[in-house]
Amino acid sequence: MDKTILVEQDLKNGERLIRKLDELNFIVHSAFWLYIPESDIYRLMIATPLVDEIGPQEVYRKIKSTIDLIEEPFDISLQSISVISPNNELIKILGTFTKTDANAINGIRFTRNTINNMYIEDSYIYRIQ
Repeated sequence: MDKTILVEQDLKNGERLIRKLDELNFIVHSAFWLYIPESDIYRLMIATPLVDEIGPQEVYRKIKSTIDLIEEPFDISLQSISVISPNNELIKILGTFTKTDANAINGIRFTRNTINNMYIEDSYIYRIQ
């Protein structure tokens, strides 16, 4: 189910997923919720070098397997997740705003700001390297 609002439970579930991916040695370069105004939804964006190495379809399969290991209640569907390369322009732009430690999980709200001519309506950043 696509998210039109981001609530505390979404933030906690996003953190749970990232922690589980870390635990399974899945490389999470960057992770954050991003509001997509054109679609009026939030997407959990996960940047991993695996997108470049094995392709997005296989990355989604690995994330789905990880989601299946997380205890209920957990309500982030695979359809609410986008996987991208760490070389994606969005990652580079957000990285000019903030950086986190490689294994950190932070809670940085970034709302209604423009960086390098890219407007970010709303985001909640767990990790940006």
